[in-house]
Amino acid sequence: MRVIIRGLGELCITAGLIVLLFVTYQLWGTGRYTQGQQDRLGRELTDSWRAQQVTREQVKLGEGLAMIRVPRFGAKYRYVIVEGVQQSDLRKGPGHYPGSALPGQVGNFVVSGHRTTYSAPFNRAGELRAGDRILIDTREKQFVYRVTGRKIVKPTAVEVTAPVPGRPRERPTRKLITLTTCHPKYSAAERMIILGELDSELPRAAAPSAARGR
Repeated sequence: MRVIIRGLGELCITAGLIVLLFVTYQLWGTGRYTQGQQDRLGRELTDSWRAQQVTREQVKLGEGLAMIRVPRFGAKYRYVIVEGVQQSDLRKGPGHYPGSALPGQVGNFVVSGHRTTYSAPFNRAGELRAGDRILIDTREKQFVYRVTGRKIVKPTAVEVTAPVPGRPRERPTRKLITLTTCHPKYSAAERMIILGELDSELPRAAAPSAARGR
């Protein structure tokens, strides 16, 4: 009996260590991967913005589209937004829903991001309040969106990504932004939706350095 109890105890300890290593990888290891991708994407985006020749080719899936900054999250918060929302895209950073509006366009600029793993770019989304600024930097302009609301929906509520959120049959007339992420933290049971509207457009002052999220 003592041998059995000792064996069970050793198995529990081993299982606990495996779980601990897995959690460590999920929270730290995946973040290292994302940060490496963000550094690369940040350099590529900066180089393209500095290029003398302006190309109008569509951004390919997995490539950098724009830069997002949120003053409420601190001066160091900035991420390259990639084109696409497949898992392979979101592991690189927040992703733009293909087919939704581009920054500054009439319609709904929809961006999704992880809340707990892969650097968790939208970890603090729940802290956003009405009036908070969401800054989107592109090659020539900075688009300043203001948060207008927040809601929790089921994962099947795809209508929030429509050109007019929640009203997929309506024709858009405003310039909107929607951020989506999992809710609650460490669960995919629901989605947190941050809604906003374009407040102003400014010339982009300078190309940002490699992305960081803190």
